[in-house]
Amino acid sequence: MHATLPLLEISDFPAISRQPLTTLQVNLGYRCNQRCLHCHVNAGPDRKEMMSDELIELIPEVLAARNIQLLDLTGGAPELHPQFKRLVSQARALGVTVMDRCNLTILSEPGQEGLAEFLAEQRVQIVASLPCYSQDNVDSQRGDGVFARSIAGLQQLNGLGYGKPGTGLELNLVYNPQGPSLPPDQTKLEQDYKRELWQNFGVEFNTLFALANMPIKRFGSTLISKGTFNDYLALLKANQNSANLAQVMCRTLVSVDWQGQLYDCDFNQQLELPMGAGRKQLRDLLRDDLNGQPIAVADHCYGCIAGSGSSCGGALS
Repeated sequence: MHATLPLLEISDFPAISRQPLTTLQVNLGYRCNQRCLHCHVNAGPDRKEMMSDELIELIPEVLAARNIQLLDLTGGAPELHPQFKRLVSQARALGVTVMDRCNLTILSEPGQEGLAEFLAEQRVQIVASLPCYSQDNVDSQRGDGVFARSIAGLQQLNGLGYGKPGTGLELNLVYNPQGPSLPPDQTKLEQDYKRELWQNFGVEFNTLFALANMPIKRFGSTLISKGTFNDYLALLKANQNSANLAQVMCRTLVSVDWQGQLYDCDFNQQLELPMGAGRKQLRDLLRDDLNGQPIAVADHCYGCIAGSGSSCGGALS
């Protein structure tokens, strides 16, 4: 795999700093039941990296110490961590909102029986990856049969109340472009998704997040192999919108890798780009307030402010 950080480090991205911390995003490990072309984590079934039980036990302490409002669980497939359910239950007992970045097919994996019911019981927010409402496009990006299993997962979640008006069970979908292009207008695309998924499969959901692909890890390496890496960076820079700077996720979020190392965002984590505040571990959050600290930036950050903007919560403008 081609290294992308050397191509991104020399950057003219504007300096930005942190605001009060509201979100702890934790990568529980890189093991996943899927292997997707756009994956910036390079996750897959053969990855072995998983967060230790000792670090898992530290997370609720940090949530309480920093009065964090949202625990954002990611991977890989975070549900594959043996302590996933215990961690979710502990966070919810503290009154913390839990977000599960779910690939949908995990709901039908052997050994995951009852997972959807558990998520509903704990009132976990689900952010589910579905890069298109077309079978051909999804299967070409994620593998044969993934679309059908994803639809079955959405129907199962709908049956439990997810995505239904008045239930409070939030089900949001994530769209990624198929290649080196910016995502289309999020509002219009959401309308298309809702129409197609309802008419063809009876599926409902709350919101669509349209995210740009980041030129790092597997996707970045593919761009280098095809000779289009610089072209994609030029596209991101040409479409930068400085108004999005005020809302980028790294201002109020800290990303934790499976070893407990802190980063300014999930993308910086995958680049192993240290925090602007210096190298820190999860335990440091028990005492350290990061408010006002600088954020480490590089050229990939243009992916978050290009066009309508792109963050863990979708378009910024």
